[in-house]
Amino acid sequence: MLLGVRHHGPGSARAVRAALAAARPRVVLVEGPPEADALIALAADEDMRPPVALLAHVVDEPGRSAFWPLAEFSPEWVAIRWALEHGVPARFIDLPAVHTLAWGREDDICDGAHEGDRADEGHGGDGQDGGGGASGADAEDPEAGTGGVHAPDREGCGGGGAGGVDGGPGAPRPVPAEAVRIDPLVVLAETAGYDDPERWWEDVVEHRGAEGGDAFAPFEVLGEAMEALRTAYGVGGHDRDLVREAYMRLQIRAAQREFGDDTAVVCGAWHVPALRQRPTVAADRALLKGLPRAKADMTWVPWTHRRLSRTSGYGAGIDSPGWYGHLFHAADRPIERWMTKVARLLRDEDRLVSSAHVIESVRLAETLAAMRGRPLPGLTETTDAVRAVMCEGSDVPLALVHDRLVVGDVLGEVPASAPAVPLQRDVTRLQRRLRLKPEAQDRELELDLRKETDAGRSRLLHRLRLLGIGWGEPTASRGSTGTFRETWRLRWEPELAVRVAEAGVWGTTVVAAATAKAEADAIGARSLADVTALAEHCLLAELPDALPVVMRVLADRAALDADVGHLAQALPALVRSLRYGDVRGTDTQALAEVAAGLAERVFVGLPPACVALDADAAEEMRGNVDAVHTAVGLLGEGEERDPVGGGEGHGPTDAGGGPGAVARSGIRGRWQGVLGTLSLRDTVPGVIRGRAVRLLLDEGALAHGEAARLMGLVLSPGTAPGDAAAWIEGFVGGGSGGGMLLVHDERLLGLVDAWLTAVPGDAFTDVLPLLRRTFSAYEPGVRRTLGELVRRGPGVRGGAPGAATGTAAGFDPGLDVARADAVLPVLRLLLGLDGDDPLDAATGTGTATAGAGTATGTTTGIGTDAQAEDDDLVGVAR
Repeated sequence: MLLGVRHHGPGSARAVRAALAAARPRVVLVEGPPEADALIALAADEDMRPPVALLAHVVDEPGRSAFWPLAEFSPEWVAIRWALEHGVPARFIDLPAVHTLAWGREDDICDGAHEGDRADEGHGGDGQDGGGGASGADAEDPEAGTGGVHAPDREGCGGGGAGGVDGGPGAPRPVPAEAVRIDPLVVLAETAGYDDPERWWEDVVEHRGAEGGDAFAPFEVLGEAMEALRTAYGVGGHDRDLVREAYMRLQIRAAQREFGDDTAVVCGAWHVPALRQRPTVAADRALLKGLPRAKADMTWVPWTHRRLSRTSGYGAGIDSPGWYGHLFHAADRPIERWMTKVARLLRDEDRLVSSAHVIESVRLAETLAAMRGRPLPGLTETTDAVRAVMCEGSDVPLALVHDRLVVGDVLGEVPASAPAVPLQRDVTRLQRRLRLKPEAQDRELELDLRKETDAGRSRLLHRLRLLGIGWGEPTASRGSTGTFRETWRLRWEPELAVRVAEAGVWGTTVVAAATAKAEADAIGARSLADVTALAEHCLLAELPDALPVVMRVLADRAALDADVGHLAQALPALVRSLRYGDVRGTDTQALAEVAAGLAERVFVGLPPACVALDADAAEEMRGNVDAVHTAVGLLGEGEERDPVGGGEGHGPTDAGGGPGAVARSGIRGRWQGVLGTLSLRDTVPGVIRGRAVRLLLDEGALAHGEAARLMGLVLSPGTAPGDAAAWIEGFVGGGSGGGMLLVHDERLLGLVDAWLTAVPGDAFTDVLPLLRRTFSAYEPGVRRTLGELVRRGPGVRGGAPGAATGTAAGFDPGLDVARADAVLPVLRLLLGLDGDDPLDAATGTGTATAGAGTATGTTTGIGTDAQAEDDDLVGVAR
């Protein structure tokens, strides 16, 4: 008994179930790799929940793999389950995976191992199974000549993607020039006068009920149609089908010798005419002679509805697995039940959908089907009805319906007893211990590293990332910026099973495999930045055994690398590693020594490296300066910061060790000296000089008056407009708070305004793109405020000119003590500052002695220790 089907069709599944129940065969044969025969019994396990897939991979090269996906509405799955429930043997009869995986040429692999892609492209689309079991019999797309379950997906034929052999997802399959490849459904549809083969299939097969109650009639009619097509077109350009069909005929003969004629074969309808033929055994064996072989392992892996979708790259070629699953389970009133599901989803998303919407949607779908001459509404009609009634014509909520229901995010499960590589078993054990269940939907996971369970989750996710198993990706935390918190975006994809198998070569446990992989990556790293990033990963993943090797390689590379850019790029990762190590309680003494040595080398080499750079190189070096500045700030967190001395003479020359310099010690002080040097060298590009001045100003190492003096020199008529514009870009550009600096310091704003109005017309066109880039990075509110200040003119704010007091325009001559002290209790509570009398902070004890700011905005630190600390909190005083 030959039951020709199309894959993943609810009508085919019901028809197969009805035919098996009527015939009661003694054995059920299903297309699929025979190596999976030992795994069939697991389909009856209570922990086995489709969608699942058979995964075959080469033992010595796990990346060469192939999948055979199965859903609840797959005819092959229904046949297997029926056999297990009735105690009937079930066997796979397609060409063994050892041959499929061994084919070396990409065209052979894609022509045979992935003919299921073509098969599934012909799946009965959006039709509803209108009449029960026999009515929905599916036929496999004859062009495919696919193997019974679903031939390996595109990734099984392509290297580069997970589970690939030679090509990437969706890579085009080469077509031999002499082969004329046909789509039999297109031929049948055109013969019937249809321009859409899917619509023809739905109307003729999926929407038609069984006539006369004959469970075998659909298969007989379909077999006759395929017979006519193969008579006219032969193999349709798919020569490998001859080899596969020869093997299947041998397997059928063997089953008939053992069980007699009570044998049921569930196969693609395209193969039915070939399997009815009876060539000699010798002829079939001759076709199989000399086939290549590769040692392969096979197991069950979870699959998802999204991966069954044609657009996924790993898909079985169907557009609507969620819809198909609904049709399979909702034999009674499927349209009404579907509309109810849609209404529930939209209500959960706070859309106003009532029962009246459901009723009208059903009526509209039925009306559309009648107007279009269709027997019953399909997915096209239901989608149009949902858009018009429930979504009020909008495609935005309709996209949600398509994503959540039409496709769906159902993730299958396989029992723990399924064969797996040791690494996969360890991953599963850790997932259960840490209560971190794999899910097909995107979800965000917030981790508090101070908690043991969350710290374990973080280690697992970081170790898997190190192994190339991208289950989770770190993302910016919305709730906190502290290093004790991490935010991950998790999503489990079926092909990660292949990644786990590939990573199994590094070890049998996650920690052992990650350690071995880190050591190998350190030795093979191409750049210093790669090694420092790896050191950071080792600390995040808590791999103490790998860290010595990584640190040895890091020290060697740092000693030999003379490129300041490379050193500057490597330093931030090292400093982040120190912070993460502190959070996780890791010993980072060796890392701290390397980071300090790297910082010193950057300090020495940065000034010469910033000389004679073009615009692009200067912009890149500016980014390096910012990165080093941030890293130095973290390295010097424990150092005491020297207050800015009063008076106008404190400038970058002081920081650099010139006349009148203030003694500075520690890494922060040495870095400020480097910035002072950069800010005064005319050979350094303007964008870097401006940035150095801004960083010194933000650090409190440069007085406002000195910053204004330097800006005035740069914006003088003797400076080329292009260089002046670059200096402004470095000083107030990049969205780094420069706009607020101009808002609160009208002296600087006045300098920029005066310079800009004095730029000659012929030079203005040249500097305009740079200025536009500088000011476009500001927030709309900042740009609006700057425009208002420029419109009113410098020195005018609320009608009180700054010149009347002799202070900087826009600034009061002294500190508003009452306003400043009001925030101190809250700041102390937030920062955890203990040991100070909150009453003193609240009442402002000692603040009366705080020196008033000078014309440059500096203050004199006089008073108690607590008050000095309070002044630090109130940064506006500086």
